[in-house]
Amino acid sequence: MWRKIRAFFKRNRVIILSMMAVLFIIGIFVPLPLYAEKPGSAEDLANYIKVDDKKPKLNGEFMLTSVGIVPLNTVSLVFAAFDPTVDIQTKSQALGGSDSMADNARINQIYMKTSINEAKANAYKAAKIPYNRNFNGIYVMAIQPDSNFKNKLQVGDTIESVNHKKYDSAKAFQTKIRSQKIGTDLAVGYKRDGKVKETTAKTVALAGAKDMAGIGIILTDDVDVKSDRQVSADLGEIGGPSGGLMFSLEMYDALTSKDLARGRKIAGTGTIDKDGHVGEIGGIDKKVIAAHRAGVDIFLAPYVKPTDENLKYEENGKTNYQVAKETAKKYAPDMKVIPVETFDQAVEKLQN
Repeated sequence: MWRKIRAFFKRNRVIILSMMAVLFIIGIFVPLPLYAEKPGSAEDLANYIKVDDKKPKLNGEFMLTSVGIVPLNTVSLVFAAFDPTVDIQTKSQALGGSDSMADNARINQIYMKTSINEAKANAYKAAKIPYNRNFNGIYVMAIQPDSNFKNKLQVGDTIESVNHKKYDSAKAFQTKIRSQKIGTDLAVGYKRDGKVKETTAKTVALAGAKDMAGIGIILTDDVDVKSDRQVSADLGEIGGPSGGLMFSLEMYDALTSKDLARGRKIAGTGTIDKDGHVGEIGGIDKKVIAAHRAGVDIFLAPYVKPTDENLKYEENGKTNYQVAKETAKKYAPDMKVIPVETFDQAVEKLQN
């Protein structure tokens, strides 16, 4: 038996080796419709934020943690399958339901801009510095497949008016649109790449609310926050809403003489709204590991009370804080994980 196999291999050695080489090349260079979600990095926010056009000089570091999303090929899939810190995802999971990488990038840049502005608002308010919060309109984040605006609006457009009238909040826009009958023509004024445009189409029934009219989009506020004390942030291609809490703490410490960091490396994650509420995010286990690898002392995690009702809606049935604690116990036992519900609570716990 083995003689026959050896003889076959000897006769066809060139062909077999060539096939193996081709398969190896395919395994390296041909991507699969799969992605690896893995620990990213923990970056000192002082490298990305300026206060009064200067890099903040803090006694310590507030660090932004990230999750890495990388496409897989056959070879890297094998390695990912044996790495306990990596999750393998489909394209839809990795892109958060976006239709394309380009849409996903645009959405994450919108979330980043929004989180930076809401962080500014919280930092200014806590530092008792006057500021203005200007509402520009509503960002288009996604469009229903049956929307009559599907081929008219794009992800990233800012809707500025409805039937030639502007409003001062997303709620006011929604109230106006929902007051229309389903199938009514609606003129929508919007801005794309700095150019103002207008389009008209009929309203549709909203998903999950068949008796309510809408234009069939998922939206978020487009706001600018400005003050005489200038704060800016440029994170390049980094996107997403999850840096809001850490942005606000970095900005607050830089705007005041509080010395909130006190020589410590402080990482964390969580969205933030204009009222300072900290919201949950995805991939917190990867962010805890990234923070540990960067030598972080303290990790701030969004907190939601783990009631039976809340846990029904949590990923894998666990809150952000529960996952962060479990991950730290396994991979970073010396790192302190602190639960926070609001910006004010985060400041208080860091001071104490």
